[in-house]
Amino acid sequence: MAEDLCDVDSNRIHLLDEATISKIAAGEVIERPASAVKELLDNSIDAGATEIKVEIEGSGVKRISVRDNGHGMSHMDASMAFKKHATSKLTSIDDLELVRTLGFRGEALSSMAAVAKVTLITRRSRDVAGTKVMAGSDGVKSILEVGAPVGTTVEVADLFHSTPARRKYLKSSRTELAHITEVLTNYAIAHPVISFTLLNEGKVVLRSPATNNMFDNIVHIHGAEVARSLVPVVCENELVKISGYVSKPELSRSGSDLQSFYINGRSIYSKAISNAIRLGYYTLLPKGRYPAAFLKLEIDPRIVDVNVHPRKTEVRLSHEKEIMDFVTAAVENALSSTHLVPEIKVKDKPFPVQKVLYEDKDEDESKLQDKLQNKVYLESRVLEEPTPYHPPPKDTERRLKASARLQSRLASSPHDEEPVFVADDVKVMGQFEDLYIVAEVEKKLLLIDQHAAHERVMYERVLDSRDMGWQELLNPVTLELNPKEKIILEEFVPYLEEVGFSISEFGPDTYVVTTVPTIFGRMESPDVVHDIVSDLLSVGRIKDDTEIYDHVFSTMACRAAIKAGAVCNKDQMADLIRQLKKCRNPYTCPHGRPTMISFTREELDRMFKRTG
Repeated sequence: MAEDLCDVDSNRIHLLDEATISKIAAGEVIERPASAVKELLDNSIDAGATEIKVEIEGSGVKRISVRDNGHGMSHMDASMAFKKHATSKLTSIDDLELVRTLGFRGEALSSMAAVAKVTLITRRSRDVAGTKVMAGSDGVKSILEVGAPVGTTVEVADLFHSTPARRKYLKSSRTELAHITEVLTNYAIAHPVISFTLLNEGKVVLRSPATNNMFDNIVHIHGAEVARSLVPVVCENELVKISGYVSKPELSRSGSDLQSFYINGRSIYSKAISNAIRLGYYTLLPKGRYPAAFLKLEIDPRIVDVNVHPRKTEVRLSHEKEIMDFVTAAVENALSSTHLVPEIKVKDKPFPVQKVLYEDKDEDESKLQDKLQNKVYLESRVLEEPTPYHPPPKDTERRLKASARLQSRLASSPHDEEPVFVADDVKVMGQFEDLYIVAEVEKKLLLIDQHAAHERVMYERVLDSRDMGWQELLNPVTLELNPKEKIILEEFVPYLEEVGFSISEFGPDTYVVTTVPTIFGRMESPDVVHDIVSDLLSVGRIKDDTEIYDHVFSTMACRAAIKAGAVCNKDQMADLIRQLKKCRNPYTCPHGRPTMISFTREELDRMFKRTG
């Protein structure tokens, strides 16, 4: 061991000095199983691994195992690894400004051991024997020499066993597994040269083979349907180099679940980047829709502060406005140079995506994408002038009739408190910005949010009548789901089927929808079901069946209601108000937003300073 201590290359882990520790954003890093997985993946990637295998039991609470083929650790380093602020990635305060590794705080293993039973087995190629370290909340229990393959395996068992109260804040088992899957998905796209595997209870959830480029992994993880709609983004200036893909306007979601961002290889959450991308679409997308986006940003580490949050999922940028403006310009440029008219799919000859991708590994990404696009789509023309999206009048009429039919089947329930307009006629004066109904009632000016109002109508109708009827689709809708979406959907399928959806597996990552509730009318696009799945992904901890049903119903009501931006004539506005009158609670939508606001003459006079 004395010789090892003299070998600079053999022992790399050391304790940080107090000055550096004081500058680090400290805090709890292990909030849930996915947090532990992320920290371990950071270490595996920093160790130069080309293969990483993650095994999960009990959604990560019972057991997490992360095994890599990286360079491993020496006996001395393994012995030091569980000490807080022990790291091989920083030596001084100055290094914080030049962080290029994913991990750097030296807290991960010590934080895990504080709330779980942790076993580390590691060996370097130069060492005859490996090292096994076992630790827990009371510190390191044993350090042994063992036989082991080159690389590192960390097993985390009985997570939060010493802090049982913390387990209560975890979400459902499938939601926790979905978070873990999302972490693996983001890393697989950011690091395509690494092969990632995720197993849950012995079953493969995700297997991402090592490839030469990001696009291959996007196809493998998100499916050909998403990949077909992607256009490359490649742009560079003195501040940032941008590469990746964004979707054509034909592919969008109700949330940002199909967006992944990376800065210098680090997977991050960034509302600023998401907003910058959205600005690049201008009027090509309707309000409330988000494109798919997979973007890598390479920025000088000196203007990237990764020391903002203990989870390292947020960063602070110098020159943020200039960088975000450039992101917007890069997206605009990518969209302006591609075909944007929705294209006709060739359904009778599906393209063997993976076969072609693996046969042509040496071709660059743009050629691979061209081959994929040309095989699946017919020729199209460029959309010359983007136009704002407005749902057609027939769509508005169909949605209002659907809620009216449901309402006629149910007896009206008495109101606990009479709404302001129930007993009196409402004079509809018009519509503002294709969203707000302007009306007069009892000498009051009334503004009604048409989407929130119809959402309330639909919610109460669905809530009162679970058996609302279903309709068979002439053309079944096929859903290609990524691993995270699949996990969540499987949890909710029984509840969705009870209200009229018929959803069944149609392949490893594909589902087919053959019936939908009648409230959706004709549905020839998978967007509605995708949006429902996206909304279910965002749900918090669900305690019982009642809460699950309520969430499904409110989601369905939102998707079936008339939209913001829908032009309504006066008859349609009056019809919506009549339906709103019959609601038990006409004042808010199911999510708590107000459906209406009223102003008295006196209030308006004060606003216009007409009072003496």
